[in-house]
Amino acid sequence: MTLPFDPIDEAARQWGTRWSRVPAMHAVTSLMRVQQLVIGRLDAILKPHGLTFARYEALVLLVFSSRGSLPLGKMGERLQVHPTSVTSIVRRLEAAGLVTRQAHPDDGRAVLAEITDDGRALVEAATRDLVAADFALAALDDEDLQALSALLTPVRKAAGDF
Repeated sequence: MTLPFDPIDEAARQWGTRWSRVPAMHAVTSLMRVQQLVIGRLDAILKPHGLTFARYEALVLLVFSSRGSLPLGKMGERLQVHPTSVTSIVRRLEAAGLVTRQAHPDDGRAVLAEITDDGRALVEAATRDLVAADFALAALDDEDLQALSALLTPVRKAAGDF
């Protein structure tokens, strides 16, 4: 259902009659809505592969690792998610035969996730579909995408993201 008006513009108009910082409210509301839209589209693209975007990111992280394996704790740090979320993601990927879990050879307390050949093949197929769909950002050209990334970098840095 398409509305005949922008509901975020209307919310901002009403916000301005009560409170200050309308530009900040408008920007954060727009950002959160776009995040919902993009994640929904990415998950729809990945669903035929049996993946969510979170699981896809975990597999890609393992592909990027030098040995195809990482400790779950390091995965959580790099994906910037809670340890219980990583455990859940890895369990689902393991159940699908896309990763294996094993004891860390040097740290008896740590568990390694290692991508399987099936996992690597699935990353390749899913990535082709994501690239073909411009990661759900086809409404923006490359210059706009670079500008968007540059615009968001100071927010991420100020939050301690890196």
